[in-house]
Amino acid sequence: MASPPATSYAPPDVPAGVALLTTIPFAFLLPELVFGCWVWVLVASTHVANPLLQGWVLYVSLTSFLISLLLLLSYLLGFYRRYDFWRVLDSLYHGTTGILYMSAAVLQAHATIVSEAVDLRNYYINTAASFFAFVTTLLYILHAFSIYYH
Repeated sequence: MASPPATSYAPPDVPAGVALLTTIPFAFLLPELVFGCWVWVLVASTHVANPLLQGWVLYVSLTSFLISLLLLLSYLLGFYRRYDFWRVLDSLYHGTTGILYMSAAVLQAHATIVSEAVDLRNYYINTAASFFAFVTTLLYILHAFSIYYH
């Protein structure tokens, strides 16, 4: 007798619902969103002295936040169960975003150094944005490697 067709391509070790946020590859999703949002908010709250540099930081942080939010919602709602390429897509997205965030973090660090001579308040805000940009970079890279090797 023929076996019934598989209704899910998802690996059995991916938990459903909110329990997803307690497993190691997916536990990075929420901190990525929070720290990425902080980067965007902090850079947007300063006087943008270098629009080309900090414009890239704003673009990377906002775009990454929105795509990561959609990815988190797709995991929470279970859309990943229909397709077998979600792990590859997740790993490629987080790896690419980690590289883009590294470039943004370096540019933000440069904007921080330049803003030191201009205004001390903007310097402190830019320092915090640089810190959160590097932390977010680390989170994206850790997520990419952990989902790849999981």
